[in-house]
Amino acid sequence: MAERRPDTIAAIATAPGRGGVGIVRISGTGLSDLATRLNGGTLPTPRYAHFRPFLDEDGQMIDEGLLLYFPAPHSFTGEDVIELQGHGGPVVLQLVLERCLALGARLAEPGEFTQRAFLNDKLDLAQAEAVADLIEASTTAAARSAVRSLSGAFSGAIHDIQDQLITLRMLVEATLDFPEEEIDFLESARAIPRMEAIRTALADLIDRSRQGAIMREGLHVVLVGQPNVGKSSLLNQLAGEERAIVTDIAGTTRDALKETIQIAGIPLHIVDTAGLRDTGDAVERIGIERTWKEIERADVILRLVDARTGLTAADHEIDQRLPAGIPRITVSNKCDLVGHVGEAHESPEHPVHIRLSAKTGEGVHLLRDQLLAVAGWHPHAEDTYLARKRHLTALDHALDHVVAALSRTDALELMAEELRRAHEALGDIVGEFTPDDLLGEIFSRFCIGK
Repeated sequence: MAERRPDTIAAIATAPGRGGVGIVRISGTGLSDLATRLNGGTLPTPRYAHFRPFLDEDGQMIDEGLLLYFPAPHSFTGEDVIELQGHGGPVVLQLVLERCLALGARLAEPGEFTQRAFLNDKLDLAQAEAVADLIEASTTAAARSAVRSLSGAFSGAIHDIQDQLITLRMLVEATLDFPEEEIDFLESARAIPRMEAIRTALADLIDRSRQGAIMREGLHVVLVGQPNVGKSSLLNQLAGEERAIVTDIAGTTRDALKETIQIAGIPLHIVDTAGLRDTGDAVERIGIERTWKEIERADVILRLVDARTGLTAADHEIDQRLPAGIPRITVSNKCDLVGHVGEAHESPEHPVHIRLSAKTGEGVHLLRDQLLAVAGWHPHAEDTYLARKRHLTALDHALDHVVAALSRTDALELMAEELRRAHEALGDIVGEFTPDDLLGEIFSRFCIGK
């Protein structure tokens, strides 16, 4: 792991713009002198809020507010930390920051405060990532899951499985070191039941983490169909307001219109697209080209057809062009015009088929439920972890190695190697074996001042 850098860093820790309060944060070593020079020669009492002036090099007051001093190691970063809480105007905050830089600090890089907390063992890597996830959370459920990870719940689950792996690895290694012992290791050490328990724990953790990944990233849902099948009306119905222009004129929607909604705390990024048809209109043709690009990025395709006509030859042509492997829901819209009620059913041709009316709202609740089902979502809010893609990849690798270890009961050396690799895969999540270049990429995505 990289050594911590001893230099002093400073940054504005509050969001850009004007506010009632603004915070400048400083972290480094030996900051007591900097603190006294900032506030006119008084050494602040550790972990006590002092109302002080913030002075420039000539002793003139830049601002006044609260000064808090946290000596190492009892701080967020594990270093000396100073927080200056003053007025939230951009100019005054910049002046205070410039004074800190003049006293020997340098401008912090994105995520550098949290990175130092990780490097100084105040947080593990999963907890550090949860800091950014909490800031970026777009739903209440996502925020609560991020808090659970920040408090160590996700890391605790990882460490529990690692402890089981360590115990099993010790038993395997001991057996390899003493081959003359006439002990049936697999039976006496209950190796297979132990590995089965680890596999079950990993599968459960992956399930919770996948739910969290959906909660964190949301689903990219694209509305697809011919002109005038009601894509814009359905977007408005899902959004609960008039977001898209709706007319009887074919080709009204010329470009992709995106709207984010929430269903059960899950962000759904709904994209209304231009109707797919042959057209001589140059602008509409560009919109159709963009529609196909959105389709390629989709997590779920809502395939709309007019309930009055059913699937036409043009609809079949669209179906043939839709990419394979993307979950698809067929929606028969305008059921109110043919006397049908909203319902969901399955058929060999269309595994998921919803009949609804985007105009009246009939059957739309069935579509909401089906969107979550297609995504693989199920209620798990009390113990969902707001996982990232790299977490899921590492968990999948760990599970693969445990499964491989179960298949190598005839060769303890190979079993031991698979268990070691499973242990290392889990270590990547909490930062035990994470390469420095990956750490740089992770923290570079944080905001400055955090």
